[in-house]
Amino acid sequence: MSLLERPDGPHREIAVALAPYGERARVIGVTGAPGVGKSTTTSALVRHLRRRGERVGVIAVDPSSPFSGGALLGDRIRMQEHATDPAVYVRSMAARGHLGGLAVATPAVLRLLDAAGFDTVLIETVGVGQSEVEVAGTADTVLVLLAPGSGDAVQVAKAGLLEVGDVYAVNKADRDGAEAVVKELRQVLGVVPRAAADWARPVVRTVATTDEGIPDLLAALDAHAAWAGRSGELARRREARAAREIAALALAHLTRSAVPELDGQQPLTELARRVVAGELDPWTAADLLLAARAD
Repeated sequence: MSLLERPDGPHREIAVALAPYGERARVIGVTGAPGVGKSTTTSALVRHLRRRGERVGVIAVDPSSPFSGGALLGDRIRMQEHATDPAVYVRSMAARGHLGGLAVATPAVLRLLDAAGFDTVLIETVGVGQSEVEVAGTADTVLVLLAPGSGDAVQVAKAGLLEVGDVYAVNKADRDGAEAVVKELRQVLGVVPRAAADWARPVVRTVATTDEGIPDLLAALDAHAAWAGRSGELARRREARAAREIAALALAHLTRSAVPELDGQQPLTELARRVVAGELDPWTAADLLLAARAD
């Protein structure tokens, strides 16, 4: 995993070795605004999955330290009850400034955990609010958490988050205002577009610290997994996930190859200087760059 997180790591060699072993683990994304209890809920889900005998991997994406670039919070601290369980593996990953709630290396690390034989992989996003929609393209099932007592909880999750979720949980449901959040959430979900018309997005009340509602939440996640398998949605999501990764790798390769060294000079640097000086417009500069690459 450390090699996969390194920009200069042997990514291709690892991917080739893992290719025959993938797409067997169920992938659940856990997202929501800061303070809703993502880590506590993730830990509770791990506990119940282990009672069923499943091997569980967790990718916990944290904010990055501005000094070291490493994970700032370290969600493994919140999951100490699983530290001695050999069938649970928790990996904290730093977002390193990557937007969307995930780390750049998340897809590769996910493939590694899948190949290692984990039955379920939970991806906990960094927790930055409405921008956390990238998890929808990575997970088979997306769990969106909300909680009362943090202002207008539904407003916090509006737009992207309410469109990407498959299952919703109002955590900390023992607090005042929980019922109001549940009611408002159900009303909003009634008008927010959804990916599949034949999947009714459930709203579950939970108190993750006491395990209240966690069995119901896991049942809802299981129901979505069963529906996705029957309807073909699971295959569609996994193919879309692979397509995005292929496109990203191809684009990165083209970006690198589009800036060749010609006679010891980098044409991109010279073209940028001419754009700044007003000698060229960016479109013409791009055409010249591609022409230089073709030559």
